[in-house]
Amino acid sequence: MKEENNNYNVPLHVAIIMDGNGRWAVNKGKKRQAGHKQGSKTLETICKQAYDLGIRYITTYAFSTENWSRPKEEVDNLMNLLRHYLKTSLKNAIKDNMRVRVIGDKTGLDDDIIESINKLEEGSKNNTGLQLQIALNYGGRDEIVRMTQKILSDYENNKIEINDINIDMISKYMDTADIPDPDLLIRTSGEMRLSNFLLWQIAYTEFYFVEKHWPDFNIEDLKDAIAYYNKTDRRYGGV
Repeated sequence: MKEENNNYNVPLHVAIIMDGNGRWAVNKGKKRQAGHKQGSKTLETICKQAYDLGIRYITTYAFSTENWSRPKEEVDNLMNLLRHYLKTSLKNAIKDNMRVRVIGDKTGLDDDIIESINKLEEGSKNNTGLQLQIALNYGGRDEIVRMTQKILSDYENNKIEINDINIDMISKYMDTADIPDPDLLIRTSGEMRLSNFLLWQIAYTEFYFVEKHWPDFNIEDLKDAIAYYNKTDRRYGGV
């Protein structure tokens, strides 16, 4: 599932771990909050440019289930930034014809944030441009637990049989049910681990790691990632 663009095979779906916002800010003598704010601006820019390149899905890691363990001040600042982002995103989504969805455990979020998420998802659901998935209060292991609970509930209510359970069914119970698996995962800031992100979905995803902190990531870096992707031979376990 690729699209041709500028002699490249462009990945249909790119997952991004936006790492290094806080370190970017500290390196510049600023508070970590400034890094997260700049990181959200970088995401907006990259989404527009990615669609022009031929990318149709972006799933980004905004706040993990483990991030609650960060200092309370930083978490509060992140939640306030999220509130602002959600309120302005609907207007931007309509302007850019972008569909936005949030994956993760929404029940762990404040009521006003959940209300803003619902408005954003409902208001952008018919947009036909880039599809942006924001992983919020998300963890890959937590998603698998929630998926298992849903399957067991449907089994106990006689909606499915044991023999119905297979890879395709499990995928339909995940947060990304109607979204193709990522072709390429990008992680910034030099870290080379998955940090509990999309553990089910990235079974055959290509990984690309870049030293830059996320706020400094730009269109040329994205093109470099696509060039790297073009050097890979995706055999999916075949010869």
